[in-house]
Amino acid sequence: MAACSSAAAVLPACDLRRSSVSLRSSKLSAFGSLRVTRLCRLATGTRRLSALPQRRVLPRIEAKKQAFSSFDELLEKCDKPLLVDFYATWCGPCQFMVSVLEEVSEKMKDQIQVVKIDTEKYTSIADRYQVKALPTFIIFKDGKPLDRFEGAMPAHQLIQRIEDAFKVKQ
Repeated sequence: MAACSSAAAVLPACDLRRSSVSLRSSKLSAFGSLRVTRLCRLATGTRRLSALPQRRVLPRIEAKKQAFSSFDELLEKCDKPLLVDFYATWCGPCQFMVSVLEEVSEKMKDQIQVVKIDTEKYTSIADRYQVKALPTFIIFKDGKPLDRFEGAMPAHQLIQRIEDAFKVKQ
């Protein structure tokens, strides 16, 4: 029996847009050792197999949306330091950080304001701060970058990083 794994991009006959796989016998020998956790036969009676992706459903988070005419205006008018999360909707680690940022925002609401900026919508801001990896976090204080770090991390580590940045730079 042939299979298509979650690393389906490796299989030349795997079309992820339709979630169906058309496997040719000549290509099977190279991929004989692949293992799949869930496969089902399509109800149409054809010889095609469908690899059903197991998608994690993320909770919808309601954010407090504020309108500013520019990022500079946001930096000027903010009375607390800002933690800016530069993210993209397709980025897995960025999606992981959604709940982490919500927790950090709740725990540190008196000390810092959390702002998310989509790098695909606001490319000029991402370019200005040379965002090359996602997620990238920049802490701004008094309108100027105070600290910068990249990558996903648990809430307690992010809180510690923010507190350390305030201690060192004061």
